[in-house]
Amino acid sequence: MTDLAAVKFFVTPLHQCSYLPRNDAITLFADPKANLDHNLYSELSEVGFRRSGNYLYRPHCRQCSACIPVRIPVEQYQFSRKHKRIWNKNQDLTIQRVEAVFKDEHYDLYARYIEEKHNDGDMYPPTPEQYESFLLSDWGNTCFYEFRDQDNKLVAVAVTDVMENGLSAVYTFYCTQNAKRSLGVMAVLWQIKECRNRNLPALYLGYWIKDCQKMKYKTEYSPLEMYVNNHWISVST
Repeated sequence: MTDLAAVKFFVTPLHQCSYLPRNDAITLFADPKANLDHNLYSELSEVGFRRSGNYLYRPHCRQCSACIPVRIPVEQYQFSRKHKRIWNKNQDLTIQRVEAVFKDEHYDLYARYIEEKHNDGDMYPPTPEQYESFLLSDWGNTCFYEFRDQDNKLVAVAVTDVMENGLSAVYTFYCTQNAKRSLGVMAVLWQIKECRNRNLPALYLGYWIKDCQKMKYKTEYSPLEMYVNNHWISVST
């Protein structure tokens, strides 16, 4: 266990919110000079922190609590009809865990995904430097799950952190031409399965924001746990 009281934290100046552009935001960071490792990461995930590159952060806005950390308790999760259809539709895919290092094949898929799906966000335009600083880490226990079709074409990559208390779904990028496969959902379903295989209790999905359409998919998983008022509570969605 880490003595969290000994960890220093820093807050950023006001900046534009990435999710609610009309709002200003403040972010709380764990001291990047501290002994960051996946043990500290696991503990901080229990109080709503996420990883971006080498940084552990959490929203810290004074007058807004829209960003709610969410996780799936994997043993209680039940496949919905929709999720069963998506799972069955993708049984021809080959899924392999690979090392989290820069590969041109991964980056090319990521760049196309950002350009086609998120060209209005703060990750546009994509660059190799931005990709590495966002997804890779010097200390995190990170892996990439490659999803390949029958022609061995890379169609999706799920960037996943392995923690002591679960898996963290850091980011998934995929071929947008395969819309019928619902590859983003398939990646979550696969990570739920991987949690169960590893006897890990939860899949951490990051933040859910009620008024952000891009976050709506997270409430499709039931039951879902939300971190509210310093406690994880179970909600039926």
